[in-house]
Amino acid sequence: MKKVELLAPAGNFDALKGAIKAGADAVYLGGEFYGARAYADNFTQDEICTGIHLAHTFGRKIYLTVNTLVKEKELDGLYNYLLPLYEKGLDGVIVQDLGALRYIREHFPGLALHASTQMTITGYRGASFAKEEGVSRIVPARELSLAEMKHIKSEAGVEIEAFIHGAMCYCYSGQCLLSSILGGRSGNRGRCAQPCRLPYEVQGEKSSYPLSMRDMCTVSILPELIEAGIDSFKIEGRMKKPAYAAGVTAIYRKYIDLYYKDSLHYRVSEEDMSMLRKLYIRSEIGKGYYHSHNGREMITLDSPAYSGADDQLLSQIEKEYISEPLYFPVTANIFLKPESPARLTLTNGSVQVSCKGDTVQKAQNQPLSNEKIEEQVKKSGNSLIKIERVTIETKDDIFMPVRAINELRRTATLSMENELIRHNMLDYKNRKSVIPYQAQYQMEKKEKIILNDPDTCAVHVSVRTKEQLKEALKEQVARIYLEYSLLDEEVIKELQNEKEHDSDCLSELYISTPYIVREKNILYLEKIAKLLENEIFEGVLIRNLESFQFFRKVHSTRRLVLDANLYLWNREALHVWEDRADEFYLPVENNFYEWMELLSKLPEGKLKVSALVYGRLPMMIAANCLNKTQSHCTGKSGMVMLKDRYEKEFPVYTDCASCYNVIYNSVPLSLHRLFKRRQFPMENFRIDLTTEGARESRQLIQYFHDILNKYQEPFYKEYTTGHIKRGVE
Repeated sequence: MKKVELLAPAGNFDALKGAIKAGADAVYLGGEFYGARAYADNFTQDEICTGIHLAHTFGRKIYLTVNTLVKEKELDGLYNYLLPLYEKGLDGVIVQDLGALRYIREHFPGLALHASTQMTITGYRGASFAKEEGVSRIVPARELSLAEMKHIKSEAGVEIEAFIHGAMCYCYSGQCLLSSILGGRSGNRGRCAQPCRLPYEVQGEKSSYPLSMRDMCTVSILPELIEAGIDSFKIEGRMKKPAYAAGVTAIYRKYIDLYYKDSLHYRVSEEDMSMLRKLYIRSEIGKGYYHSHNGREMITLDSPAYSGADDQLLSQIEKEYISEPLYFPVTANIFLKPESPARLTLTNGSVQVSCKGDTVQKAQNQPLSNEKIEEQVKKSGNSLIKIERVTIETKDDIFMPVRAINELRRTATLSMENELIRHNMLDYKNRKSVIPYQAQYQMEKKEKIILNDPDTCAVHVSVRTKEQLKEALKEQVARIYLEYSLLDEEVIKELQNEKEHDSDCLSELYISTPYIVREKNILYLEKIAKLLENEIFEGVLIRNLESFQFFRKVHSTRRLVLDANLYLWNREALHVWEDRADEFYLPVENNFYEWMELLSKLPEGKLKVSALVYGRLPMMIAANCLNKTQSHCTGKSGMVMLKDRYEKEFPVYTDCASCYNVIYNSVPLSLHRLFKRRQFPMENFRIDLTTEGARESRQLIQYFHDILNKYQEPFYKEYTTGHIKRGVE
């Protein structure tokens, strides 16, 4: 059985050294850019290069987080950012952005690509898509059960990296806009302000912390996770102290080794559980989603605050794993013979190096003593090699300058470090990068973006309820997106009758997939596929990789439209999708100028462009359920109201069919001022109807139809313009 990898976090160099000393097989860390922990200390390029050399000397690996969405203007910076790390031997990158993934794959051959949990992969279809793009390892959504992870591994044939300890997000990672929209700090850019840890009221109940997940601690179920075939156990915590990373790593190292040594007698001591609780963990812990889909017991309702850490314990861990230098022990043999080059041999087990130095002289006056030779050879300097024992072979009285002995020692210790790296099969010196061809990018850039006249643009509407659908049909909008949960027999029959009655005037009809699709929800995709056989439906609004991979195989003749949460932020992302989809929605976290910059790189004649101009943005998609947290599962989809400390109310749709919650913004996004421009780079605009009744739905549709022809201020007063002006950092 292949031994599972223990993957530890490092927010700075002390944490890196501590994690390696504590027994991590690999360490993941972030640099100064492109990482999802913008407020960690993070590493400079030089520090990462030093860290790679350190880790490889001890037979460990380094993975770099490139797990944010990458703007078009930032994309080319990836090359110079990664080049020295790639040449030094970086073992892998953890990536969220499909465009960044494609860029790295093309310019850094042989560099392992890992799909971040931010990519929201919830099944083997999404994993297979990522594999097509060069991914060798998946960090699946943390909400998946152990059985689902096993299924992904067996069906997609990729490695699985799973979280085993640390803080948990309430939202499916990569699907959260709460911090971004409320405060401008985007989780997709590593700047989450954690508004989920604040108090809220649910349906007027007493204020509590219904969005604050308990921390995960799985040491008691490690045997089960190992036997499931998970390839890498990941500890969360790049924002935490080095002593936390080292202490938690040491305990999990102990129990992983215990399992492989004697699995029948695996038992976690109370002392070690107590130590884990003292290492900066929230007052309540759980085992995550491995055996629970959701529930009150997974939430820290009373307080999300950390209980702090035991200072004495932290001091003890720092002394054991961090304060003392990290050395690799060797023995040394130095051979000194007059008129011959000095020779120093270093040995550890089967690894040995031998280096020659300056010519040894015959002593004329005072010969060099063995004590002085040993003193100089044993000096460590900045080397990772510690010479613990020295044997000296000399003939006659000899002399050699101390400087020459020191130089020989430095040469030998560096050679030993490099030989250890080679012995550990972590030497990547033969890798060559592919230099970006800048002329190609200049060719791709259009001289002028084609702008569309208002007369050629169309208003599309997304509906959730039957009354919204009825109003959209009455107003004869160009296209209607119907939520998958709306499509019962009654609705289908009405649409068929409408088509038969007036086929020329009927809107194009598209079906919107669930936001999250897990294996047990595939039946809804199968239902949509069956409905697509009916000629009244033109295509599908795709909201996740699972749905895309399903429909590209099942219905290649139907049009596939990518919703905004699939994040096309840069030209490489456009290239990923240009021959796979028909249309895409512009990202809601970009400002208008970033949209224009992106559209300047749009492959001609490929993807059509659409933009959301009105609607409550889905701020969170959560596996946990507010109904179940507050009382019990109702089994009936509907709206629940969440209220923050400023008395703002956020409608929450409890989707009981697919068993997730959608937390919507307290006010709708409204980009009506775009219509003042009278010319648009977008071909279609969409209105998302969520909580609106028949009258308001009708007014909204009419308003946006009207301002295509002549601009006027809206009839509604409360709205947000989102990021259309400011964008995100």
